[in-house]
Amino acid sequence: MKKELLAPAGDIEAGYAALYYGADAVYLGLKQFSARATANNFSEDELDEFVGFAHYLGRKVFVTINTVLQESEMQQLIKNLDICKRCKVDAVILQDLGVAKIVKEYYPEIEMHASTQMAVHNKQGALALKNLGFSRVVLARELSLPEMKEIASIKDLELEAFVHGALCYSYSGICQFSSFENGRSANRGKCLYPCRSQFCKSGKNEHSFSMKDMALEEDIINLPVYSLKIEGRKKNALYVAAVTDYYRNILDGNGNLREKAQNIKQIFSRPWCKFHLKGKNKDVTDKKFVGHRGLLIGKVEDFTDKKIILTTEFRIAKHDGIQIDVEGLEKPYGFSLQKFRVKGKNVWEANAGDKVEINLPYKLEGLKKGNSVYLSSSSYVKGAYDYQKPRPKEFIIRTKIDVEVSVTKNKLMAKSCGEFAEVEGIFTPAKDINKVNEAIKNAFEKTGDTVFDLRNIVINNEGNLFAPISMLNDLRRKLYEQIVIEDEMVKIKDVEPRILKKKHGWIVKTDDVKKVALLDFEKLDEIILLINPETEISDVLRLPKNKVRIALPTVCRNPKDFEKIISKLLDAGYKKWEIGNYWGLSVLPIKKIDLSFDNMIYMFNLQALQMAKDIHISRATLAVEDTLENMETLAFGSPVDIALVVYQDVPLFTSAVCIRDNACKDCNKKPLWIYMEKEGNKYEALSKDCQLMMFNEKAFCMAKEAKNIKADFYRADFVYKNYAPEKVRDILHKLMNFEDVANCVKGNILRKNGSF
Repeated sequence: MKKELLAPAGDIEAGYAALYYGADAVYLGLKQFSARATANNFSEDELDEFVGFAHYLGRKVFVTINTVLQESEMQQLIKNLDICKRCKVDAVILQDLGVAKIVKEYYPEIEMHASTQMAVHNKQGALALKNLGFSRVVLARELSLPEMKEIASIKDLELEAFVHGALCYSYSGICQFSSFENGRSANRGKCLYPCRSQFCKSGKNEHSFSMKDMALEEDIINLPVYSLKIEGRKKNALYVAAVTDYYRNILDGNGNLREKAQNIKQIFSRPWCKFHLKGKNKDVTDKKFVGHRGLLIGKVEDFTDKKIILTTEFRIAKHDGIQIDVEGLEKPYGFSLQKFRVKGKNVWEANAGDKVEINLPYKLEGLKKGNSVYLSSSSYVKGAYDYQKPRPKEFIIRTKIDVEVSVTKNKLMAKSCGEFAEVEGIFTPAKDINKVNEAIKNAFEKTGDTVFDLRNIVINNEGNLFAPISMLNDLRRKLYEQIVIEDEMVKIKDVEPRILKKKHGWIVKTDDVKKVALLDFEKLDEIILLINPETEISDVLRLPKNKVRIALPTVCRNPKDFEKIISKLLDAGYKKWEIGNYWGLSVLPIKKIDLSFDNMIYMFNLQALQMAKDIHISRATLAVEDTLENMETLAFGSPVDIALVVYQDVPLFTSAVCIRDNACKDCNKKPLWIYMEKEGNKYEALSKDCQLMMFNEKAFCMAKEAKNIKADFYRADFVYKNYAPEKVRDILHKLMNFEDVANCVKGNILRKNGSF
C-alpha cells in the first residue's frame, strides 16, 4: 500500500518546509475552530497561496475544523467553509457532528475526515463514521497494530494514524481536565495541559500523567493505514522540516537515519516511545521531568561548583543549548554553552569523543555524577534545513473576470463585476486601430497582485481613437481596486424545534442497581443502567422494566465482549438504549430501538442535534462543559428531546495508560482507587481493566441553574464512585428541588459563550 506522509503546519513557513522535505499532504488550521487555537494558523490569503502552491506540486491540503462549536459561532463557521471551498482545500478534519452535517449537505466537494477528537478506537466506531459520510478516520493514538489491522478491513475507508509527536494522556476528545481545571477546553482547542503538572501520590511528587513523545520510526512501514500523520502544529518550521525529512527517508528506503533522528532530538523532543503499538506498555510517561529534553550526549563524570566534566558523544559548539537532569527539578537545568575547554584549552567546538570541561552559569544544587547531559539546541542543526518557497502571490488562486472597455473623445471607461472606472482626457484618431486594441488587451491582462485573471475583454471604440498606455494602466488600476470577489454565502436551513413538554421529567444514571435501591421509582421517568460484559440479567430485572434504559460505555476496546449481553437484553425486550461513543451505532439496531446520546457525544449546536435526529436519535444529553447561555439556546430550539445533567462526577479524562506500581504481569485488573493532590485540589483516579479514569473530589452540580432551562429531562448520575443508597436518596431529594449539593464545582456554566 502506498502511504501518504501528512505533515503539520502551524503557519505558512512550516507548510513550505513540509512540502520541501517531502510531505504528500499538509494539515493546517484557520484562525478559528482549530484544535491548536494557540498556533499562528492561516489567514485566508495565506491559505489561498499555500493551497495553490501545494496543488501545483501535486500535494494535498487539509484544513482542521476539529473543535466543537457553540450555536453563536455557526455563522463564522459558514465563512470558514466558504474560504475552504474558494481556496479548493482537499478535505476538512472534523469533530463536531453539526459541522459534518453542514459540510455533507452544502459543501459536498470537500471530503470529510473524522478527527482523532472523535475517539475512534475500534472497528465499529470507524464503520459508524463511514456510514455518516466520512471518507477518512483518524484513529485514536492508543491502538495496537492488531487493532489497526482489524479496522483496516473496512472497505472504501481511508485510515490515518499518528506516527510522531506529542501524546495526550487521555483518549483525545474525551478529556475535560483543562476545561474543568482551567476553564480552557481541549475540545475547543484551548487545552492548558494540566496533566503535565506535578501530582502528589502516596506522599511522593511526580509527573504521573506527563507523556513521552511518540516516535514509531521504521515501524511505520508495517502500519495498515493510508496516511501517516506527524503531530506538531505548534512547532516551528525547523522542527517540521526535520521530522518530515526523517519519515520521508524512511518511506523512501534511504539511509543516514540515525543522524536525522539525532537532529530531531536537538530541535525538540521529549523521550521517545512507541506507545501501545506493540501491546500494552507502561513505560510511556516521563515522571521526573517535563518539556523538551534534547539529545543525550553523555553523563556527568566529575563536577565542581563551577563546571562539569563529560565525554561528549556528539559535536557541540559555542552558543549551543545544554540541559542536565537534576533530581528535584521539574525541568532539566538548561543554559547556553558559553565557555568550555578540551585538553585544557578554551575551544569554540568539541567533537564526538572529546572530554569536555563545561563552565556552569552558577552553582547547581543536587548535581551528581551520572546525571544525564543533553544537547537541547544546536547551531549546526539550525542551519541544516534550508527550504525553498515560491515568490509572494505566485500561486494565489485567481478568479476569471470579463472586462468591457469604452473609448470616447474625452473619456476612457471600464466595467467589470458590477464596478465602473473612468479616466478623462482628449483622445484623437489612431493610425493603427489593431495596435490600440492590442495595447488595451495587454494593459488589462496585467492583473499583478490581484486575485483576477482576464478571461474576455470587449472593446468599444467606434471612433478608432488612440489611448495612451499610461492612461490605460491608470484605468486598469482604478477598476481592479474596486472589484471584490465574494461567493454567495451558503444559507443553512433552520432547525425546526420539537414541541416542548409541559412537564419535565427526572432521570437517574447508575452503574450498580444497589446504589438506587432506596429510590422511589414512581417519581422517576427513567433509570439508565451502565452495563459491562459481566452484567447479570438478574441485576437488570431488579429495576422496573418500563423505566430502564441500557447504556454502553464510552470506551470499549473490544465490542465483541458486549455481544452476548446486548443480545440477551434485546431478546428480553429492552428497547431503550444510550451510547457515549460512535461505536454504539454499529452494534445496536438503531432503527428498531429508542436510542439516546450520552453527553460524551458532544452536542454544542442545533445542527449537531439535527444530525442526531437524522440518524434516529430520540434524545441528546447536553455537554457538561458547556455554558449556561448555550445550554438554554439548545434546550429551547432542539429538534430532539434534551436531557440536562445536573449532577455528575465528571470523568476528567479516560486513559489507556496505567499508573499502578505493579508490573502488568502481576496485575489483577480489579478496581483500585488512587488518591492524588495538586496545588490544593484533590483527585480520585479509578484504575480498572487496564483503564484509568480521573475525577475531581468534588462533583459537578448545576441544580440551581437548571431550574430555568427548558430541558425535557433532568439527570443525576451516580456512576463510577461508591455511593451508599442513603446518600443517593438524599442527594436526589435536593436536586429534584433544584438545590445544589454542598462543595460542588460549576465547570463553565457561568462563563460567556466562546470563552472556554
